[in-house]
Amino acid sequence: MPSSTEGQTITCKAAVAWKAKEPLVIQDVQVAPPEAGEVRVKVTHTSLCHTDLFFWENEGCFPRILGHEAAGIVESVGEEVTDLEEGDHVVLLFNGECGRCKQCKSEKTNLCAKLKVDASRSTMRIDEKCRFTTKGGQPIHHFLNVSSFCEYTVVEAGCAAKIDPSTPLNRACLFACGVPTGIGAVRNVAKVEKGSSVVIFGLGSVGFAVAEGARIAEAKQIIGIDVNPKKFDIAKDFGVTDFINPRDLSKPIEDVVKEMTNGGADYCFECVGNVDLVLAAFESCHEGWGRTVLLGVEVRPVTLNMHPMKLFDGKEIKGSTFGDYKGKSHIPNLISLYKDKSLDVDKFVTHELAFDKINEAFKLLMEGKSLRTVLHLNDL
Repeated sequence: MPSSTEGQTITCKAAVAWKAKEPLVIQDVQVAPPEAGEVRVKVTHTSLCHTDLFFWENEGCFPRILGHEAAGIVESVGEEVTDLEEGDHVVLLFNGECGRCKQCKSEKTNLCAKLKVDASRSTMRIDEKCRFTTKGGQPIHHFLNVSSFCEYTVVEAGCAAKIDPSTPLNRACLFACGVPTGIGAVRNVAKVEKGSSVVIFGLGSVGFAVAEGARIAEAKQIIGIDVNPKKFDIAKDFGVTDFINPRDLSKPIEDVVKEMTNGGADYCFECVGNVDLVLAAFESCHEGWGRTVLLGVEVRPVTLNMHPMKLFDGKEIKGSTFGDYKGKSHIPNLISLYKDKSLDVDKFVTHELAFDKINEAFKLLMEGKSLRTVLHLNDL
């Protein structure tokens, strides 16, 4: 039976970013019905990521509804949507999967030709319009295919992964970005083996997800690197065995890593987004087989200065988006690891707040006092 709001514009609450670095404003917005190939989702839970923080701090498309780690329930679907229906529980995806393009049909990539992450896009693809407006009719821009800081959002059907309805939605939202990015980098990109050595540059949520993945893979040595010593106690819960604070060193990080790993690490993961750390990670890898995976995004206009001959030493370097997971196809299976208790995502959640406390959540993230804060939109 169709929902009572199907085909109608919904008025609901959203946290709108009007200007860079200014507090988000909780206000009424209007959310239009989905067009062909789109779905409208009632967002029940969303969590904060450093990507949200970055786009809030910097100039860009404003006003905008940020947020991209979320889960919810399908309220209505547009024409041509055949794999989702009202009432389905879904995880929203910043890196979508249309399922029809050449790249979706290939096992070699998770980058959909149509729906791959595009930070510059702020409208829907079918008509280049916004589904959000103020009550006065002013368009409010979209963000990373999702825009989850709103009670209802409209996304492409390929950006919503149907999940088992028994999965708690306040944990399902964690499978929308950081956790799969780190876990997948270990499982799908590096393919870490039992007994190997792993080094993680940057102990944020993605870095801890890498550690969790390495723990599940039964890596023998997991070294965490961060300038914040308070993170080291937390890291132990994720399986990290050794710690390095670069501020305590009198010699390059790579020299210390090589001493600790008998010549170099099998796998290094750069989770900060700093070109100097990329080079340090590459140099920390073992000659002949060491693999470096880049997960952090370097936003400065800088280049990686490395002589090509370095690649003749048998070491590899590769970037990864969303842990190389195809969202609609793979995320439900990843969630099953959480449900059978192989993967513990509860420890990523340091805070749970009502949605109207979103600015407090931003402050916690800026001050380094949170990993993931889950916001409950049902509490409005």
